[in-house]
Amino acid sequence: MAQYLKRGATAEAKADADRKVRDSVEAALADIEKRGDAAVREMSVKFDGWDREDYRLSQAEIDACVDSLTPQERKDIEFAQTQVRNFARIQRDSMKDVEVETLPGVILGHKNLPVNAAGCYVPGGKYPLLASAHMSVITAKVAGVPRVITCAPPFQGKPARAIVAAQAMAGADAIYALGGIQAVGAMALGTQSIDPVDILVGPGNAFVAEAKRQLFGRVGIDLFAGPTETLVIADEIGCDAELAATDLLGQAEHGPDSPAVLLTTSEKLARETMKEVERLLAILPTADYARKAWESFGEVIVAEDDAEMVRIADDLASEHVQVMTADPDYFLKNMTNYGALFLGPRTNVSFGDKVIGTNHTLPTKKSARYTGGLWVGKFIKTCTYQKVLTDEASALIGEYCSRLCGLEGFAGHGEQANIRVRRYGGRNVPYAGTAVPSPATVA
Repeated sequence: MAQYLKRGATAEAKADADRKVRDSVEAALADIEKRGDAAVREMSVKFDGWDREDYRLSQAEIDACVDSLTPQERKDIEFAQTQVRNFARIQRDSMKDVEVETLPGVILGHKNLPVNAAGCYVPGGKYPLLASAHMSVITAKVAGVPRVITCAPPFQGKPARAIVAAQAMAGADAIYALGGIQAVGAMALGTQSIDPVDILVGPGNAFVAEAKRQLFGRVGIDLFAGPTETLVIADEIGCDAELAATDLLGQAEHGPDSPAVLLTTSEKLARETMKEVERLLAILPTADYARKAWESFGEVIVAEDDAEMVRIADDLASEHVQVMTADPDYFLKNMTNYGALFLGPRTNVSFGDKVIGTNHTLPTKKSARYTGGLWVGKFIKTCTYQKVLTDEASALIGEYCSRLCGLEGFAGHGEQANIRVRRYGGRNVPYAGTAVPSPATVA
């Protein structure tokens, strides 16, 4: 049986925090829907201290942000975007339109159609997370979305230079310096100055995540997101305390509510890692965030064997799962609930977050049980169609359909089938739901 050397916050505490956020977001979205730009402006001033005549950046402002990049900064962004674009294209190529004759004269198919407009949120109030621009804008463009707009909050009182440059280089059609609930609300609901989108994507803080949850149904969303989660699965053969502690704190720095969990079969490694966490927290520049996350939401679990680690990991369904064990492929073969796997000590979550090419917008709060992360398919609707080419096929399908409709009591549905049997099959079948022969002339 697994032993917990450290536990995080209780479910009750998490639920209480969620309720407070939910109420605030509900009121804010109602205000945006009612008053549009005026509500958005008031919230931007209140929460970000940010006001301007038009929150959409001009081409001159965008060009200035791009031109401000050093040659190395530009090269680094281009490298990361090339990796993301390449993998997104590989994913898109895996999605095929189909058309097949399933019965003589019956053609069924589907087409993969991009949505018409996507809104991409790029968080940047605390850290300018330009990587989220790559992950959202490029993925949408590779999917074929014609209109992609972006919102990111101001950073230190002005548009976030690196984020704006990354958004532009990724191919955004319109860029807004706008953050928080007001940004996602404006993109989803539309205002006097911002046309609404069909889908919202991108990570954000608790208020952004809750706004997306409440807007789901009005628009599509990529997934229900919460604070960044990381799970390190390790043993003494594949990992040491310094590596485990570094990778735990590397994600805990996202914020004070970011769970970081160590799952291991070695109590020795577990205790050494806890000591190493304390050593690193004394020197880590982002220790203020990381310490709060570790103290409130960090966990250390010692399991009996790899099989028990798989069971625990699948129950946690963590966003990021880093596996540093003697046999990382065992977890690839056996785990079913995770946002993304990072296998072996040579890779890590930061690679996935920033540059390696897989998407970093991933499921949290156990939603990995039923969804993966953001990918080109999130921007695409797989829409079916059918064609019946012969009289014989229409009559054949019609007879089956008529009888099945009768089982359900759907007379109108049944008559849709019967009229085709009469016209194309030459059979004088009765109207659905009656025993009276049809008066229709059969050719």
